[in-house]
Amino acid sequence: MSQTVPASDTGQLLQRWLVAALTAAGLALIFVPLVLTLYLSVFDETLITFPPRGYTLHWYARIIPEFGGPLQTSLVVALAAVAISLLIGVPAGIGLSRYSFPGRSLVSTLLLAPLTMPGIAIGLGIYVLAILFEERTQVAVSGSVWLMVAAHVLIALPWVVRLCLASLANHDRSAEEAAASLGARPFLVVWRVTLPAMRSGIVAGALFAFIVSFENLEMTLFLIAPGMTTLPISVLQYLQYRLDPLVAAVAVAQVVLVGVALAVLDRHVRLSRVVA
Repeated sequence: MSQTVPASDTGQLLQRWLVAALTAAGLALIFVPLVLTLYLSVFDETLITFPPRGYTLHWYARIIPEFGGPLQTSLVVALAAVAISLLIGVPAGIGLSRYSFPGRSLVSTLLLAPLTMPGIAIGLGIYVLAILFEERTQVAVSGSVWLMVAAHVLIALPWVVRLCLASLANHDRSAEEAAASLGARPFLVVWRVTLPAMRSGIVAGALFAFIVSFENLEMTLFLIAPGMTTLPISVLQYLQYRLDPLVAAVAVAQVVLVGVALAVLDRHVRLSRVVA
């Protein structure tokens, strides 16, 4: 006798197949470009053609000689932006999470607003503001590294604040209250209890802030000056005149470095608990 499959079981089976298909499509969308970029980066060609005449790793050796200066600028700006963002964002995250005060919603909105604004609009606005400031004060700020750092703090700070808030969302305050009841001063409570509880959020915020700053292109286009450029803009300028595997090698190197950093940090501070 033939048995009929219940409609509910058929629906669950189709749902599982649909979820599996969507998952596979998502993974393919992520990993296929990465694999192709890795493949292109080892072409032994000065002009990308397929099939290549051979394979080589010499493009990776050319990254520092070709992009060393812009890479240094990007690192300096990103590290400075991360440091300033942490100095502002960690206390802001504690204040927004722990205290109620007039204007709390406004402060939270202002700190997180850059996440919702296009980078081009932010860069254009900062450039216009710098020009107006120069006209009023006769002090040159446009094209300076300090203006670029300030702009990168603007886009990096929301990540620090958001992830610090997330790290405190499920934190039990009983340890803080116990420390305070035993006579610990507020600063000592924050230093010994609150900040260790926020470690994952602080590290994750610093990492994402660094990536956002280091990889920024659209905003930085308005802020560079002759003789000062960042790595993403230098790569874009390189592509205007040459089309060889060097840019693919740069992309692979960045992906590998970021991936290794994420894996190491997640192993030690459990970033997945904060960003999940």
